[in-house]
Amino acid sequence: MASAIPQARFDYTQAMEFLLQVVQDISLARDLPRLMEIVRHAARTLTGADGATFVLRDGDQCYYAEEDAIAPLWKGSRFPMRTCISGWVMMNRAPVIIEDIFADARIPIEAYRPTFVRSLAMVPIRAKDPVGAIGNYWARLYRPDPLQMKILQALADTTSVALENVQLYNTLENRVLERTKELEKANEEIRQLSLTDELTGLNNRRGFSLLACQLLRTTKRSGQANWLLFADVDGLKRVNDGMGHEAGDRLICAAARALRDTFREQDILARIGGDEFVVFGVGECAAAEARDRLQTSIDRHNAYRGNGPELSMSFGIAQSKADVSLDALISQADSAMYTAKRGRPEHLYAGAAEPMQQGAMLPDQRASR
Repeated sequence: MASAIPQARFDYTQAMEFLLQVVQDISLARDLPRLMEIVRHAARTLTGADGATFVLRDGDQCYYAEEDAIAPLWKGSRFPMRTCISGWVMMNRAPVIIEDIFADARIPIEAYRPTFVRSLAMVPIRAKDPVGAIGNYWARLYRPDPLQMKILQALADTTSVALENVQLYNTLENRVLERTKELEKANEEIRQLSLTDELTGLNNRRGFSLLACQLLRTTKRSGQANWLLFADVDGLKRVNDGMGHEAGDRLICAAARALRDTFREQDILARIGGDEFVVFGVGECAAAEARDRLQTSIDRHNAYRGNGPELSMSFGIAQSKADVSLDALISQADSAMYTAKRGRPEHLYAGAAEPMQQGAMLPDQRASR
């Protein structure tokens, strides 16, 4: 901030030098509070006043937004423009000097009586369609000379430009923020699309691999058991060929709902192929219990399927506490699922699900039993 000028007598040249420093400070202001802070201090310093206010037009009211004074004035207050001297200045687009506030009918005396003010000078911020005013106040009878008023008006004109710059800067900043949010949202949507199956809303193969591998590493460190279920929809090709791909898509979505209804929120569900689904979870998995829950979900769908295809799924499960890879678990569960599928009548593309297979034991489990 520019340093203050001596106030023993008004020196126009020195005041102009000070104003130039103030203009530089104003040019760096990027928000309204900082701009008002600079202007209120400069207005008081330039004229040797005992107080200065920064007034903004707010509809048909005058808002005393900021002040710098020897005692409180009206900061934070709003007054109707028609009853306020700052309102008079804005409505008449002209500066005003009132040497004695008690002798001027434009002054609302009751508002001024509690204050130190005896004299004032006020200038509009922007001569055409003013957006505010800058007021200077003295605790004694005082009449600023024309040069002081010229300096004060120059400060107000500079403030007018600065207000427009702040508004433009804030508009641009808001646009940047909005654009950034839009980009972040778009990136999140892209990320979700890259990890999520568009048809079912489950994880896709990539999403499943990322989440399941992370969870598998956790179970290895803690020594927890884990399990993986592999399932596919029976007879999907027959449905697509005989009833159309839209019916096939509905059947796939029904299978996804059945899996969601059966397994826990913390289990990782995914569609990893056209009719293939996997579920990965932590802890011991009671195959018979899981089978019954899944069958109940499938039966619920079939009871309300209307004219749509009946849902039937084949599935197998693998369990292990060993240090095995996710691919190994998938392979074991996939093998168990095909064991179940081979026992199904080939002409059926729908029907009640076969009992869930326990799945082939992993090598380390076979050795331990």
